[in-house]
Amino acid sequence: MSEGRTVALLVAAGSGTRVGGRVPKQFALLAGRPMIAHAYDALVAHPAIDEVLVVIGAGQEDMARDALGTVRTVTGGATRRESVARGLAAAGEAERVLVHDAARPFLPAEVIDRVLAALDEADAAIPVRAVADTLVDDGGGVVPRAGLHRVQTPQGFRRRALVEAHAAWPADEEATDDAQMVRRLGGTVVLVQGDTMLDKVTYPEDIAAAEARVAWETRSASGFDVHRLEDGEELWLGGVLIPHHQGLSGHSDADVALHALTDALLGTIAAGDIGTHFPPTDPQWRGAASDQFLAHAASLIRARGGRIDFIDLTIICEAPKIGPHRAAMVERIAAILEIVPDRVSLKATTTERLGFTGRGEGIAAQAMATVSLPGQPR
Repeated sequence: MSEGRTVALLVAAGSGTRVGGRVPKQFALLAGRPMIAHAYDALVAHPAIDEVLVVIGAGQEDMARDALGTVRTVTGGATRRESVARGLAAAGEAERVLVHDAARPFLPAEVIDRVLAALDEADAAIPVRAVADTLVDDGGGVVPRAGLHRVQTPQGFRRRALVEAHAAWPADEEATDDAQMVRRLGGTVVLVQGDTMLDKVTYPEDIAAAEARVAWETRSASGFDVHRLEDGEELWLGGVLIPHHQGLSGHSDADVALHALTDALLGTIAAGDIGTHFPPTDPQWRGAASDQFLAHAASLIRARGGRIDFIDLTIICEAPKIGPHRAAMVERIAAILEIVPDRVSLKATTTERLGFTGRGEGIAAQAMATVSLPGQPR
């Protein structure tokens, strides 16, 4: 592969109306993350790509920032050709340019390798898949499929060839892709092997098909917490205020059940423990409601594209009786986690009057959480 700077243009300026939904399809959630984020991460992670420019539509700045964080964006035009031309102008003096559609979220590194390697001998390289289906025209006549291919992206170009092709293209004519522009100007275009992972998301049913390509990873983790019972304190358990002559003592509201659950959820994504995120030395958390701790842990899992599959909580104490409050606790925990109540198991037990819980000195809780996280597309 020749030396020189390589810039990738991630084209995401379309309205994406055919896929439905309230936002353009490139910003719709796919496996818990915006669709565009999958392709962006694949491009950024490739060692041969020096920079990724995201070409967005006018007014899509906030959506791009929410989906990708702080990245370099270029405002596209009314057509795909205009959007690529604007991205190309912002690419600077790169030797090679990749042009990739955000609607193709899963981008194997091997395809990028093949495209870039082909540019050593050609002006352009495009990944393709041979047509396997029988083709017919509007009259029902069979069209020979030998030698026909479905074109995918990323398409790779020597930058100078693509710049010249755009400059020469008639302003009143639209191109379905950039490779045909280079070919019309006499440039050499090489076909390389594409990948089924690069199938384009266009219609609503394509979202489900793309989701099926994601390999979900199941993780489980545990949490445990203890707090002392003292006079003059309120007793919060499982997000519910329970009438009792004593309450739990701690820096926050000392909800031992929610603390154990928080640690279990943080454990599934290896994100430390509750003290890491809400230090007891920080005065802002004095007397704080523990539901915000649990909601924070759940939000971190969702930010990873994950989902909470099930939680199991055991409260250990002699008093008060948990049974009368169990349903309210389950409902409250489910509401905090934004899951259905039948994904929340809550039990209570005693230590047969043994130990500190048996003597009524405190309450303990242990929790298990099971989550699913999206892994690499398969």
